Amino acid sequence: MAKSGKGIEFKEAKIMNHKTFTLIIAWCVAISSLAQVEISAESARPPNIVFILADDLGYGDLGCYGQKKIKTPRLDQMAKEGVRFTSHYSGFTVCSPSRCALMTGKHMGHASVTGNGGRLKKEDVTVAMLLKDAGDKTC
Repeated sequence: MAKSGKGIEFKEAKIMNHKTFTLIIAWCVAISSLAQVEISAESARPPNIVFILADDLGYGDLGCYGQKKIKTPRLDQMAKEGVRFTSHYSGFTVCSPSRCALMTGKHMGHASVTGNGGRLKKEDVTVAMLLKDAGDKTC
């Protein structure tokens, strides 16, 4: 039944009954719990993390990034089967602070190594430490 007032027509909304509402909620919960089971099964095996650090290696120096003259088949295969990053930024303009940024995740304004020759402090937490604390084997 439509009601009108001042030239505007309103229709009465049909209200969902309790059984229908309960069924919809139960269906949503069931579907979301199935998705969680699938996600848990996939994440049961932790990923392998291989971190390769090379001096003076440029973006185009590997085959997986377009290098034609220098052959890097093993690295190219790893890039094909794993994660290959396409945006690279240096943590600092010189070596030691850049490596500190990579290992600690700290921006140079907060890092303990601010120039070449600096060392990490004992209280600095590195990615390797976090992985080891989580039960991973690290070198």
